[in-house]
Amino acid sequence: MIIKPSAAIRKNYNEISELCKKSGQPVYLTKNGEGDLVVMDIEAFARRESMLRLRENLVAAEESRLSGKSGYSIDEVSSMMKAAIKEVLDGQRG
Repeated sequence: MIIKPSAAIRKNYNEISELCKKSGQPVYLTKNGEGDLVVMDIEAFARRESMLRLRENLVAAEESRLSGKSGYSIDEVSSMMKAAIKEVLDGQRG
């Protein structure tokens, strides 16, 4: 975890930006010693958002299955998985 004071973003924007890009990790900014903001590289953010959408879809599918709703065929699942993988890979490419 990378933690910096909020003043660092004003004084060292380029340094913070480069740190986010090189590390691929979010940088946590504090204000008066308390957590205030999180800054991250746009590519890392896009990957994270893609993974969250995928997880939401998987949870929704599992909830549907558990509630007794009819499932999907193997071909339908294969198509959905290919689309999800493509979305993740496209998010990584930016």
